[in-house]
Parts: sequence; C-alpha cells; structure tokens
Amino acid sequence: MSNSPLSIGTRRELFVDETLIDRRDRASLRLAHPERREVVFQGGAPWEDTTLGAYSLVQTDSAIRLYYRAAIPDLKKEAICIIAMAESHDGGRSFQRPDLGLVEFQGSKKNNILWHGPDPLVPPAFLDTRPDCPPESRYKGLSLLGWEKIGAVGSPDGLHWHRIGPDTLKMDGTFDTINTAFWDSLTGCYRSYTRMFADPATGIPYPKDGINWAIGVRAIQTATSSDFIHWSPVQPLQYQDGDLETQMYTNGITPCPGAEHIYIGFPNRFVQIRENVQGPSGDGCNDALFMCSRDGVHWTRYREAWVRPGLDQRNWTHRNNYPSWGILTTSDTEWSMLVSEHYMQKDQEPCKLRRLSIRPWGFVSLSAGYDGGEAVTHPLVFDGHTLRLNYATSAAGNIRIEIQDPAGQPVPGFSAADMPPLFGDHLDTPVAWKQGSDLSALAGKPVRFRFILKDADLYAFRTVTV
Repeated sequence: MSNSPLSIGTRRELFVDETLIDRRDRASLRLAHPERREVVFQGGAPWEDTTLGAYSLVQTDSAIRLYYRAAIPDLKKEAICIIAMAESHDGGRSFQRPDLGLVEFQGSKKNNILWHGPDPLVPPAFLDTRPDCPPESRYKGLSLLGWEKIGAVGSPDGLHWHRIGPDTLKMDGTFDTINTAFWDSLTGCYRSYTRMFADPATGIPYPKDGINWAIGVRAIQTATSSDFIHWSPVQPLQYQDGDLETQMYTNGITPCPGAEHIYIGFPNRFVQIRENVQGPSGDGCNDALFMCSRDGVHWTRYREAWVRPGLDQRNWTHRNNYPSWGILTTSDTEWSMLVSEHYMQKDQEPCKLRRLSIRPWGFVSLSAGYDGGEAVTHPLVFDGHTLRLNYATSAAGNIRIEIQDPAGQPVPGFSAADMPPLFGDHLDTPVAWKQGSDLSALAGKPVRFRFILKDADLYAFRTVTV
C-alpha cells in the first residue's frame, strides 16, 4: 500500500482482505459460511434430466428469474442442450416453471423452455446497468459456441434473444463453463470472466491448439470492453496464495452489492483425485470457494471451502455444489444464493437447487476470541459524520473502537476508554463515544481506526452523512 492515506468516502468497507489493515494482534480474518436451507427447485419435468444446473439469477422489479440448463439430451452431443427459465415471487425461497409458449417440446409449447438445440443462444444472463444501454439489449450475456468460441447476445425482455455484433467474439479461451460478465459502473466498462486451461507449472494459458487435457488446470481469465463486442486481451487471474494447481470449474464473480468497489467470486473447486461410487462416470468431487479483489485481476482466494458437500452423500460426486451466479436480497436481514445438489446420480435421482442463506456483507469477518484481539487500519480519509458497523458478539463479548491520528495516538474524545463497549448482533448500527457520535470534525482528515474485539466478529464498517 502507498504512503498516501486511502480515501474511503462513505462507501461500505468489508474485512474480506488485508487492504485496510496495517497490523493485527490476536485477531484474524475468518471466513464465514452460508447455511443450507430449503430446496427451492427440483428437476422432474419431461424436458429436464440429471444434468440440470443453475446458470444465473436475475432480480427484477416483479420477480427473480433463474436461468438454468434443463438437460443435455445426448451426452455424446454436449453442444445440444435445453435452456429454461424459472421464476420466484417469494424472495427466492421457491421457483416455478412459467408457461412461456416459446419452444416446442414433444408436440407442445406449454413449457418454460427458452432454447433447444446446439450452441445455445440463451446465456447465463445479467441485467445491463449501463446508463445508455439500448433497450433491445437490456439483458445480456456470453453464450457458448463450442468449447473454444463464445458470442455476445442480448434481449429486451430476457426471453427473446439475439446476437450482438459478430457471431463469434475475438477472445481466446476454453468456454465450457458458466462464463460471466457485467457492467462495472466504477470503471465504466464491461468485465468478463471466462475459462482458460493453464499450465500448472507456470499458470500460462495453453495455446488453443496445444491444450493438454490430461494435466491442464481449469482456470479463470478476465477481459474488459466498452461495447460488449470488442474485448481487451484476456488476463489470467492472479492469486495471493500462489497456487497454480487448483481446478476451478465456475467463477460466480460479481460486484458486491452495496460495496461495488469490491469484486467477489464463488468458484466451484474440482478435486479430481477423489474416487466416488455414486456418480455415473468420472472420479472427483467438488466444493465451492470464496475470493475477492479490488481491481478484478489480483485476488485473495480463501483455500478453506466456503461450501462443503455436507452430510448428503449424493453431493460427494463430481460437478455438485455449484453456486449460482447472482446474489439475491431475500429480506432486509438475509441474502441468498443457490447451490446445486444430486448431479447425474446413477439411479436418476432428480437434481436439486438448494438455497444458501448469507448474512448481508457477511462473507469474512475480522474476528477475535474470548481472550480478545485487535486490528489497526492504515491511515484512512472518510467523508461521513457517523460511523456504522456490521458486527456480532457473544453475550459476553464486545467491540470498542478508537480513532487515532496517523502516528497512532488517540484523538482526544475518541479513545477506547471514551467508548462504551458495543455488544449484540447488528447489520448497520451507529457507534457513539461518551461525547457522542458526531465525527464531522474528523471528516476529510487522515485517521486510523483501532478495532478492539472480544469474542466478536466485525464484518464491515462505513461512515454516513445523515
């Protein structure tokens, strides 16, 4: 980090990495895990099979849409697939199949199918938030055109899709996965995250005509574009852990809601050396990871699983536990994602999509145990007048905050001794010292925050002007 103070304005800052932290003592960054909740969608329609899997979740004003692969009718012809869409009207707790009347299946159009055929025109979809986005392409995505080709598609309504620009984009990669993209409002460009196969010794992408499928590592690459058609050369993602051998099937990357300057990802990790007995073909099993980035290229990747397969033995087979792409606001106190279960079981058990319950902004915490710990930030410049925290303590735990000058000396009136300890569980609660909560005299000046924790987790903080 440079010697200049970091300006955070009034944005919400998350403790997902070490960016803000200058030093820690008996406090750590602890990965939080989602809770598996109810099954929200299950295969079983005549046009669905055991390869069903979530593509993306899109939250509209009237409903939540789930774009998903319903089937691969012939596994020897994987390019031919069925893409469908389901909807939820209860915050993502259940999904139903609307009768779209678009694609005929076995003599009837009474189904929720969007595509049936090779090279699907329907992608993992997203809503384009670019201010001048043409209405005919309000929905967008990257569609698979064979393993080594990809295309840009758009739709006015998320149902009727068309090509944008040339049939095939000029982009290197190996695209048999859930390829993602979105409009990045902070940098004013589109970002894509797609698959590459890399040399496990160097991390360098294999050339398109020289992929060694036996030893190649499934990895993630990124590119940017101003128009969704012309893309910059792809860049392999770089990780602080230096591990070049982790196989990542999907990426699930998106700006964090309410903290869009931080990119978060939920890649599915494939552990190929595990032998399974329940799956129909191929060894290996999968779990899901959490990772984050401040620039979209350099990532902090937690090697501990974010989602484990769990007690259900049917989830210990390959290509299970895929997180959906997209985060839902289920309520004021809960976010949701979906995770896949029971993929390609020998007895044709239907695939399931189960809801994951997530604390808002609660992916990683600055955490300390009962004996206590603390962390001090680098010098920061904020614009707000009141400090607010997202935190949780035990009944015996607490949090105190001290504001320091850049040299590390307590600012008069804002020392730890001047603050009544906080306890409880809150997502966005104000902080006050004995003299009050008004920080306007410190706004615009470089200060450090010293967070002192006892049996507590601190997920995020921000300053507000109201």
